[in-house]
Amino acid sequence: MNTLTASWDWLTDAAHWSGPDGVAHRLLEHLYLTGVCLAIACALALPVALVLGHVGRGGALAVNLSNAGRAVPTFAVLVLLLLSPIGTWGSWPTVIALVLFAVPPVLTNAYTAMRGVDRDVVRAGRGMGMTGWQLLSRVELPLALPLILTGVRIAAVQLVATATVAALAGGGGLGRIITAGFNLASTPQVVAGAVLVAVLALLVEAVFVLALRPALRAVGPGRAG
Repeated sequence: MNTLTASWDWLTDAAHWSGPDGVAHRLLEHLYLTGVCLAIACALALPVALVLGHVGRGGALAVNLSNAGRAVPTFAVLVLLLLSPIGTWGSWPTVIALVLFAVPPVLTNAYTAMRGVDRDVVRAGRGMGMTGWQLLSRVELPLALPLILTGVRIAAVQLVATATVAALAGGGGLGRIITAGFNLASTPQVVAGAVLVAVLALLVEAVFVLALRPALRAVGPGRAG
């Protein structure tokens, strides 16, 4: 109980929220890192998933390969990258490790969503003379959108929780609060940092749910997954 009280005191101390090592600055760093990695992961995974889901070939292999990467912890990937020549590229080892972590849920959900579109609807569109691009953009993508967005949301929340590893490579983010707490042997600071990461993950989840609700409602009930 004393640790929880001390952690609350640490969080409510205004001195811990200002300055380059303050919570506010570390929070912005954490959000920036999460946003960049999520954007890169979507840029890499979504086109592949949409095309493979549309043609119906090669998707299972791509999904299995991306999911196989989940067996390797992000921390292990980060260490390997730091020990490689890439380790001299500033923050890129952290970005690459986090992008590799975020790709599987985006790719898997997008591909599954595309293959889950009613084939009768697709055949009807093809019978109307629609081209492949028209089928993808006007039929398959709108119907698959709820599950695709769900994958993006899952990746975002996972990135918020995992971006704390950036501190191990000398990067910023809320992980720096936790590592500083370990260095100072300050359990309240470690707990406070963990609470901040957990609360941020929940807030990101809530923001995504609220922001995506209009799009999901437009597609129709029962497809949000």
